[in-house]
Amino acid sequence: MSMAIDTVIFDLGNVLIAWEPRLLYRKLFDNVDEMEWFLREVCNSAWNEQQDAGRPWAEATAVLRVRFPDYAPLIDAYHLRWVETLGGAMEETVALLEALKARGVRLLALTNWSQETFPIARQLYPFLQWFEGIVVSGEEQLIKPDPRIYRRLLERHAVDPATALYIDDSARNVAAAEALGMHGWWFRGAEGLHRHLLDLGLLDAAMAEASHG
Repeated sequence: MSMAIDTVIFDLGNVLIAWEPRLLYRKLFDNVDEMEWFLREVCNSAWNEQQDAGRPWAEATAVLRVRFPDYAPLIDAYHLRWVETLGGAMEETVALLEALKARGVRLLALTNWSQETFPIARQLYPFLQWFEGIVVSGEEQLIKPDPRIYRRLLERHAVDPATALYIDDSARNVAAAEALGMHGWWFRGAEGLHRHLLDLGLLDAAMAEASHG
């Protein structure tokens, strides 16, 4: 018999907080194909992940400005107008988080996020204060799915992986958590998470219905 879950660990981006660079760059490009090229070849995911791993934004944008001088203002915008890449709180998931909080479930977060931009999120989203602790990749100089960042959270907060549920919108990040003994849930929407939390007994039906409705 598996042990009961007493701790829920959330990823943040596109689980509780919507994030999409196109929200910014649709304002800056007239041509959609050029925008997609820019986000694929210039300010791409691999480049952005290095900021999540702790690289300073000033260094990151300087590297690209040398390679793509014609796009210098657009490269700088990724950092200077970063707040415009945020799509706001994902209210249905936040409601489930609130229901877990009301139930007394221990809440932690593990996020791939730049240490320079995460303070902005803290100011914008009061529900981040509901977490007992948040491990931010940029502060740790490690990014998911590196098992070391999961171990850091587990050790820092004395979490038994056998009694922890880890939620992330990246399947590979979920797999990394499961490899360390945690229960994993690949997030693809609040409805599926709602049902899963009910199945695990982390929410009672009345509380879950109130939060989800």
